Amino acid sequence: MSAARTSAAIRYTALRLAIFVGCFVVVAGLVQIGALPKGLGDSNFVWVVLLALVLSAPLSFVLLRKQRDAMSEQIVTKVDSAKARLEANRTQEDGATR
Repeated sequence: MSAARTSAAIRYTALRLAIFVGCFVVVAGLVQIGALPKGLGDSNFVWVVLLALVLSAPLSFVLLRKQRDAMSEQIVTKVDSAKARLEANRTQEDGATR
């Protein structure tokens, strides 16, 4: 079950990175052919990275909704089980002191 939790987070992160890389390649190509400005002076790489980040964020938000929800459900399950263990430990401590 732990592997399933890890895989949802890894899958989401990998897909998010893939969307960023795709946006980076597209933006770099558009800059190279002159469809987008090259930035100011030597800022070409920074310009391309920032523009790719700005484009990939909303794309990731829309395209990765299912993966984000699955990861969220797994995180909630893990937090709930940790709370239950903490409460069980607290109850055991209270019973031992009385």
